Amino acid sequence: MPWVDFIWIYLAAAGAAIWLGILLAPWQSWRTRERLEVTRAHEDRDLSNVTVLIPARNEADVIGDVITALGRQGRGLSIILVDDRSEDGTAEIARCDVPENCDLEIVSGTELPPGWVGKMWALEQGRERLTRPLVLLLDGDISLVPGTLSALLDAKREKGVVFLSLLAALDMRGFWQALLMPAFVYFFKLLYPFYLSNGGGRLIAAAAGGCILTERDTLEGIGGFASIKGAIIDDCSLARAVKRQGGRTWIGLTHAVTSLRPYDGLGAIWFMVARSAFTQLRHSLLLLLLCTLVFALACALPSVILVAIPVLGAKLIAIAALLFMVVSYLPTLRYYSIHPLLALTMPFIGMLYLAMTWKSAYDYWRGRRSLWKGRVYSRNLKKVKS
Repeated sequence: MPWVDFIWIYLAAAGAAIWLGILLAPWQSWRTRERLEVTRAHEDRDLSNVTVLIPARNEADVIGDVITALGRQGRGLSIILVDDRSEDGTAEIARCDVPENCDLEIVSGTELPPGWVGKMWALEQGRERLTRPLVLLLDGDISLVPGTLSALLDAKREKGVVFLSLLAALDMRGFWQALLMPAFVYFFKLLYPFYLSNGGGRLIAAAAGGCILTERDTLEGIGGFASIKGAIIDDCSLARAVKRQGGRTWIGLTHAVTSLRPYDGLGAIWFMVARSAFTQLRHSLLLLLLCTLVFALACALPSVILVAIPVLGAKLIAIAALLFMVVSYLPTLRYYSIHPLLALTMPFIGMLYLAMTWKSAYDYWRGRRSLWKGRVYSRNLKKVKS
């Protein structure tokens, strides 16, 4: 057999080994076993010990629905909405939709100080007004089905954690959304294995910033949001800070928490991923190159070998790699009720996500760290436009 054929076989084996490793790793990130679903509404639950803290910037289209949904969680709930200098009437709309069984306090956010990202500064201003022992950190575009907050409170007690978060179900309507959004969850769980994060170790700390239930004392114990004031990936940074202080955290999937933010086509999804993907890699060129190698071996190479390389041994191994890939992705598609045949598109999906990551790195090297809601941050986190 020519030595070139051996090279193709070894490359195919490397790609297959990656997918097999994902399937056989003890933490089994590809599964959807870490989940929390709601079975009862509990609309009469006493929530007088909970404050919902919402940082909101230009959320006029959805904030009414968010506030209304909170009114269906129970009675006695306190809501603090920090209006982060919105320009679309977010605060006025929120004020008009306050349920009778809730109290709403609207805080007008002040100018963003140097070194802070907008969401962290808004949360810190709200944290200073907390008086109740429990706090639900909720993004301004996140809606809860009735009973979600009750389920969170019960799960927090049963699991013995001080910090519990749920990964919101994203908009998966439309071709690009169905193609890419389940993969977003899949890759996030590979990068931050839920099983390891939910354990006692501090090496992995994952959280979903859209919906986090924690304690006022826990936030004070880590020094408030000032301890992560410059974090672009604030949720995982917050979970890491809690773990450093000895607190236990838990993260899971759910259908009860939904994002109301629409992602209309490839461009919107590309922007969402590219604004923080390189931050996930700690702005490391070495990690970016390693990520590129892994995606090339695992996603691109098996398909290339299967279609274009006339080496039988390599083709058989490539088929095995693609089979492992499909098996690992199917549980995520099944959880979100997406057609299983889309698992066959994972090679294309993987290369798209790799391109988004390179775009994120390019933006960082140009000096632009992130852009969100009209704010652009430079690499040293000085706001350059608002």
